[in-house]
Amino acid sequence: VQLQASGGGLVQAGDSLRLSCATSGRTFSDYGVGWFRQAPEKEYEFVAAISRAGKVRRYADLAKGRFTISRDNAKNMVYLQMNGLKREDTAIYFCAAVVVVTGEVVTNVERYSYWGQGTQVTVSS
Repeated sequence: VQLQASGGGLVQAGDSLRLSCATSGRTFSDYGVGWFRQAPEKEYEFVAAISRAGKVRRYADLAKGRFTISRDNAKNMVYLQMNGLKREDTAIYFCAAVVVVTGEVVTNVERYSYWGQGTQVTVSS
């Protein structure tokens, strides 16, 4: 499966962004999808993940209450709605996919097999 993230940009603190992850290739509904981010000189950081049918979601503490992950299997798309952005959210955001069983959500970055190129999110104060 191929993935491509988009929707990043330069925003002010408190603003919102919606990131999109377009996928193509094999049966999209076989894959769980996660969003990760990487700030300069830092490791990949888990943000959110969603199960193959979209019924189960997991969030990092940094995302709870502010970010929402969703997917549309008919369109082969995954989204990350980000509200109340903070300066510390500045990073490159990546979407990734991994084959999962029904209801499984993967938060471990090392388990993800397929990665898209990132999209830069910059939040100014």
